[in-house]
Amino acid sequence: MPTLTIPITGMTCANCSNAIERGLKRMKGVDSASVNLASERATVSFDGDQTNQSAILQKIDAIGYGVAIAEYELPISGISASEQAVDLQNSLVSLLGVVSAQYLAETSKLRIAYLPTQTSLRTLRQHILANGYAVPTSQATPLDAERTARQNEIAHQRHLLITGVLFTLPLFILSMSNDFGLLPDWGQSVGFAWAMGALATPVQFYVGWQYYIGAFKSLRNRSANMDVLVALGSSAAYFYSLIVLIARTLGNHAWGHHVYFETAAAIITLILVGKFLEARAKGHTSDAIRALLGLQAKTARVVRDGGEEEVALDDLLVGDVVLVRPGEKIPTDGIVTAGQSSVDESMLTGEPLAVEKRAGTLVTGGTVNKHGALQFEATRVGSDTALAQIIRMVEQAQASKAPIQALADQISNIFVPIVILTALLTFLAWLTLGQTDFTTALIRMVAVLVIACPCALGLATPTAMMVGSGLGAAHGILFRNAAALQTAGTVQRVVLDKTGTLTTGKTRLVSIQPTAEFSRPEVLTFTAAAERASEHPLAEAFLHAAQAEQLDLPSPENFLALEGRGIQAEVAGKQVLVGNLHLMAEQQVPISDAMQAVLAEWQALAQTVVACAVDGQLAGLLGIADSLKAGSRQAVQDLQAQGVQVYMLTGDNQHTAHAIAKQVGIPLSQVRAEVLPAQKAQTISALQSEGEKSWSVAMVGDGINDAPALAQANVGMALGTGTDVAIETADVTLMSGDLQGIVRAIRLSKRTLTVIRQNLFWAFIYNVVLIPVAALGYLHPMLAAGAMAFSSIFVVTNSLRLRNSKI
Repeated sequence: MPTLTIPITGMTCANCSNAIERGLKRMKGVDSASVNLASERATVSFDGDQTNQSAILQKIDAIGYGVAIAEYELPISGISASEQAVDLQNSLVSLLGVVSAQYLAETSKLRIAYLPTQTSLRTLRQHILANGYAVPTSQATPLDAERTARQNEIAHQRHLLITGVLFTLPLFILSMSNDFGLLPDWGQSVGFAWAMGALATPVQFYVGWQYYIGAFKSLRNRSANMDVLVALGSSAAYFYSLIVLIARTLGNHAWGHHVYFETAAAIITLILVGKFLEARAKGHTSDAIRALLGLQAKTARVVRDGGEEEVALDDLLVGDVVLVRPGEKIPTDGIVTAGQSSVDESMLTGEPLAVEKRAGTLVTGGTVNKHGALQFEATRVGSDTALAQIIRMVEQAQASKAPIQALADQISNIFVPIVILTALLTFLAWLTLGQTDFTTALIRMVAVLVIACPCALGLATPTAMMVGSGLGAAHGILFRNAAALQTAGTVQRVVLDKTGTLTTGKTRLVSIQPTAEFSRPEVLTFTAAAERASEHPLAEAFLHAAQAEQLDLPSPENFLALEGRGIQAEVAGKQVLVGNLHLMAEQQVPISDAMQAVLAEWQALAQTVVACAVDGQLAGLLGIADSLKAGSRQAVQDLQAQGVQVYMLTGDNQHTAHAIAKQVGIPLSQVRAEVLPAQKAQTISALQSEGEKSWSVAMVGDGINDAPALAQANVGMALGTGTDVAIETADVTLMSGDLQGIVRAIRLSKRTLTVIRQNLFWAFIYNVVLIPVAALGYLHPMLAAGAMAFSSIFVVTNSLRLRNSKI
């Protein structure tokens, strides 16, 4: 199903995001919909046969909210007939993310409106070029249009805030001066009251008009949000004051003589102060995305037609030969063809040490070339690069919802109706039981309406998740979604694959012991020749050793891979078996006591021992060594220090597995050896349900055969140095091969969860304590409005503290 990511405007609290989510989910053909208040984005999966992008955008508009749509006019050449223009327009509109396309014949420009979160100018330009037309490049980034919409909204709120302050401040000063008897007798006149009403009216109906609109849209959708509370509270104070003023003008003093215009204006202005500061603070939650986008080079220097030329990044093609000078950013992904240098990859992997690059090594776009000059061939460009994929992954994580948010969403759905009911009961109670006048009861009802803050509840989880996922990306830790970020902090057991995870995965042949009937070169020749058709990591070690000794390897025939045991093939007319002891026993190949002693000795040295049999007779044993990664032992110790049980899972024999476990400090009782690829997921399942309790288990691997286990685990972690299959299956991707990434991921998750709990505690306790305080008459509406504004600001700024965490 196609999935749309839509930037939403106009949301003020969790009720807004919930209303959009409910409305979208009710649409026929919509499979799933999630709306994130902090990132202000909706993610919608739908059946293209039953609904479409246009209907979804119309639904959001009907619910009462806007969409940040980017619009650009691109000069275009090659259109000579109106039919061509119509065909191109229709072709563009059929693309997911394109809202409209119109060719302007008088200016030879194409006006395109699109969702900047779904597609990009590069994609649109490539589509136009593929249709045979020419259009220049643009340096605009996908976030520009959305960011512009957000900045325009902040600018509009700033204008309203300044207007509100200009009217409210003198109104407040005059009112307080009058209440304290600091003004002459004219302060008690009807004319003075009309002057106060005149100052309050622009605030009520210009500055505060957005709250009336928001309240109307919310009620129209059979829900109630923060706008309803603000509109009700400020309107009660304003219109009561207006009634008193009109009555006094007509000589009727039955309604009293005191007006509360300053209260109505202060409620709107103070809440607007909070919303403005909150919007600015929320903008910082996307700093991680902007930082990643800032890593992109603007241009690339390529070799074309025998000469060098500088081209825009959008013009870069797969296969281009790219030149990079010292100190320059590497513009895209590729493989080095000439030169030698060190490259700073810290912005992607979090690792501070520069990585040496030479012919045959891979480079990644966005990293920085340090010293030497490099020439490389571009292998991935545009949205296919590693950096683009990282940005997409972070965006997806920030747009998703964490399970911990469900409770806050449920409370937000009923929060406003409960507050309105509480306010009415407060009014009636003071009027009937409290022996107070109508005015006092009304003011206390207004205080209840404006003290309540559903916004803090709605922002508590997503703001922390956005900052946490961004901080992870800065340290080379990519969370697939918010659920993964939450779950990582609850991990009790970490299961580490051996080869490529605990060890470097760069195996080498270190020992050969032939039997009396075969020579050393013969054993290596039969083994390497049979392994030529194998994709197993150990095959590379045999082939490298054979090449080093310049052995002539015949081609294998009738090759067959025997899962978890080895291979068999026909080499030079002889039947060759290469594999573990299980394969030898299965094929009834005898192993002498002397060879058993050699095998045990090598396994004690943490070597993986492979047997080679020719025509049913043992030809020899081969020992493969795979060195530990530098930080493996420290990472295991750090995990254990956090109270996490560390297990090792491997298909290797038990003796070798135990030798590795001893080196890194994993208890032998927590080693699972000789596990077939198909059994890895079962082993994870067993560890999850061991004993009388359920365990939260993380699996860390890097290979294709780890994918089922990664999927089975509560949290699957893949090393960025591993296979694409493992990375696509995992919940968390560690961009570097350093196992400290596991420690950092768990630590980051725990800190993020701590901030979320702090936010939720504040949001709940604030409302639980201050609503009764307001109902009992201990809080003036102006102070209540200020407290409400502060509540949301506290949640957002508390989440932003995560940015400075050392993980």
